[in-house]
Amino acid sequence: MNKTATRSTWLLCPGCREMLYGRSFERAAKVCPHCGHHARLSAPERLAHLLDPESMRVLDFEIPDADPLSFTDTVPYPERLRAARDRTGLEEAVICARGTIGGHPVVVAAMDFRFFGGSLGSAVGEAITLAAEAALRERTPLVMVTASGGARMQEGVLSLMQMAKTSQAIAQLDEAGILTVTVVTDPTFGGVAASFATLADVIVAEPGARLGFAGPRVIERTIRQSLPEGFQTAEFLLEHGIVDVIRPREELPGTLADLLAVAARQARQGEQGGQDQGPAPVTDPADLPERNSWEAVRAARDLGRPSTLDYIALLTTGFVELHGDRRGADCPALVGGLGYLDDIPVVLIGTQKGHTAAELNARNYGMPTPAGYRKAARLMRLAAKLGLPVVTLIDTAGAYPGLEAERDGAAVAIAENLRLMAGLPVPTVAVVTGEGGSGGALALAVANRVLICANAVYSVISPEGCAAILWDDPSAAPRAAEALRVDARRLLELGAIDAVVPEPGTGAQTDHRAAAAALRGALTGTLRGLMPMDAMNLVLDRHARFRRFGAAPAGIAEGQESAAERRYAERGRGEWNRA
Repeated sequence: MNKTATRSTWLLCPGCREMLYGRSFERAAKVCPHCGHHARLSAPERLAHLLDPESMRVLDFEIPDADPLSFTDTVPYPERLRAARDRTGLEEAVICARGTIGGHPVVVAAMDFRFFGGSLGSAVGEAITLAAEAALRERTPLVMVTASGGARMQEGVLSLMQMAKTSQAIAQLDEAGILTVTVVTDPTFGGVAASFATLADVIVAEPGARLGFAGPRVIERTIRQSLPEGFQTAEFLLEHGIVDVIRPREELPGTLADLLAVAARQARQGEQGGQDQGPAPVTDPADLPERNSWEAVRAARDLGRPSTLDYIALLTTGFVELHGDRRGADCPALVGGLGYLDDIPVVLIGTQKGHTAAELNARNYGMPTPAGYRKAARLMRLAAKLGLPVVTLIDTAGAYPGLEAERDGAAVAIAENLRLMAGLPVPTVAVVTGEGGSGGALALAVANRVLICANAVYSVISPEGCAAILWDDPSAAPRAAEALRVDARRLLELGAIDAVVPEPGTGAQTDHRAAAAALRGALTGTLRGLMPMDAMNLVLDRHARFRRFGAAPAGIAEGQESAAERRYAERGRGEWNRA
């Protein structure tokens, strides 16, 4: 559906075959109001839609034509180039520009499928690379809007080399800590999909957009494999962990603005101190009441307690949830993304249970699979790249223990998260909000500070599991809970956690907003205490926190206590004190 067609008074939607008034269709950015079909936009239309009005400045790169093979099929390649230019008014299949989105500076490279099917040739590869280099020089995020059938065959192996060239340009942005975002439009295949398009930090897709290495016709004709319905669509790829976000066209500028705001690490004006902070965290076990550990276990499992998504809704602004491990799966038991906690930009990750039987089943009862831990690891690496604090919310009985999880390397995924978190160069705060079950919880809790909600529990094993193994009697779970000392007061005494977040009434389930206010105060106070520390001292501080567990009471070994460990011991709990 091209621009000429939309100038006519009426046209047919290719998706639902409904009649559309042409000018209304253009005003809706070529999205059908009946079925939501997203027709293709040209590169100029795309830039006009995404960039703030009057902000666009086209990057006029001087890129010579290339015909390295003197290629001719039925028509010489240079003649095909001239015809494409005459037909589209473009020099090549991509336009690069500077501008702003939501007031945030950005470099955008927008591909145009009308020009040689958006194919990746030497000129396109050079333009994408020059755009990335401009973003690198200016330390400005790069947004790439893709629409391509693959590599440009008329340029032979040199078109293949563009995949490597553009990929290394993205790698330079990774090393420099500069955000990259891909907006996948229909279609994006071949060399573009297998290079810069899928290397971005965040992959946003329009509804129904197709993305893949080999197109359906290639697959069907070469290996004669039948393909499932919806194969390679954005919806299929979201479910299988490749795409982060699907956004209708009208929401794309807002989503990109939210991502750019967090990546800029700018404190959001007017947010600090504007929210109820709740009561201060408790750091002295004597200030907590004694309680029965089994009662604490039952309270921690109350389905009415706020979930991670509840807390995200109550605590954050501008939050964009990201999906997938980029390896083929998206675990519903673990959620995460970028947003603002008061005025602090953060990456927030947490396990997700739910409140009903249906929600619990859909979320795998809050037990992450290896894909969930790999998703968490991907988000933590993004936080490290962008210099953003990491907050984790933990409410899980443990990692999912099924056959598929073992086959997919559950132990390896957990171990890699432990190592990754130990070395993150950014402030990290973990909060056990419900159940903190075994290594599945610890894989999100190797943090500078570990907090726990007053009615939450944290243990090496569930009381039922401990009772079955050591007492040979699952009904001995209450005795096991008491022996394991799983409640907040005992955990604070043991030093396993650093502070206890008070809960309203008889528990967080009685007042989600009050529970969120207390958690907000604990998180912001803790983060503000950690944020002045540099990367090296954050890692040393975290190392000191976990190194002391199991060490001799007088120290690790005479003369071996590190300066960071002494600082940790001397710091006390002053960072939670508020005037």
